Amino acid sequence: MTFEDFMISLQKSAPASKMSTPLQALCYEKNGDWSKAHSLVDPSSDKRDKQIHAYLHRREGDDWNANYWYERAGETFPNNSLEQEWEKLVKDNLSN
Repeated sequence: MTFEDFMISLQKSAPASKMSTPLQALCYEKNGDWSKAHSLVDPSSDKRDKQIHAYLHRREGDDWNANYWYERAGETFPNNSLEQEWEKLVKDNLSN
């Protein structure tokens, strides 16, 4: 799937079940369902899920909690916009 394909898929009410968990979470978040996105990545110990978890808390404005999850993912708090981070996360997960 390309980034453009992913963007088109956002027009559907739910992400395709064959999408990875991180991509599903990013899809739900982009479509306004933060809680569903969070519930997908919250129980996971996978690095990619932790990165999404961190981003979600950053998106909600909880920088302390976001920083906690960035550290758990082995990352530092990003110095970019939320939109730039979302796009980077999508592209990183599409390439894996």
